[in-house]
Amino acid sequence: MKFHLVTLFQEACDAYLSASILGRAREEKKISVAYQNPRDFVENKWGKVDERPYGGGPGMVMQAMPVVKAVEKALKSKKQTKSVVIWFSPSAKQFTNKDADALIKKYTDIVLVCGRYEGIDERAKKIIKTFAPIKEFAVGEAVYTGGEVPALAIVDAVSRRLPGVLGKETSIEERRVASSAVYTRPETISYKEKNYKVPKVLQTGHHANIEAWREKQ
Repeated sequence: MKFHLVTLFQEACDAYLSASILGRAREEKKISVAYQNPRDFVENKWGKVDERPYGGGPGMVMQAMPVVKAVEKALKSKKQTKSVVIWFSPSAKQFTNKDADALIKKYTDIVLVCGRYEGIDERAKKIIKTFAPIKEFAVGEAVYTGGEVPALAIVDAVSRRLPGVLGKETSIEERRVASSAVYTRPETISYKEKNYKVPKVLQTGHHANIEAWREKQ
């Protein structure tokens, strides 16, 4: 799977995508990550990508064409035949594990557009739709400073479902019976004269009973 992030802040994304499991997946070439910065496609000497909004209002709006050209460059960087552009909007459909599975089945290249400021000129989305399919998602119900956090969440959610990224199929919690409550050694923790113990059922080795306990949890 190839991820292409259109962002003004590559350094913020790459720190996360170079660490731990995702970093190893990149090293082992199970996923690849490329960046396109809209500032590289502006026509002014200051690298300015934002302007005041028409109709008034607070903040600034990202210009359409630098974003369009960055997406075009991402799509042209590889001769991909199964690509999709992901656009983030707080009012869009919430991204789920089913959506992550669907992206894996349908596409080889995912372009994630990370907006900033008060958003991206709406015409960028209209233009991109003329040459690439777009899917709109919200990631969580909060509003973020930029699209980088939602983009990282999607890269993470998709990557961990790819064969070999987590090591074992059973490591994908949502594909097995899993509890949000997990335990490890020591068996008993003492804190302020009170003992906190691992549930007995988890120490029995009785798989059926353990699975039943996890289902209840």
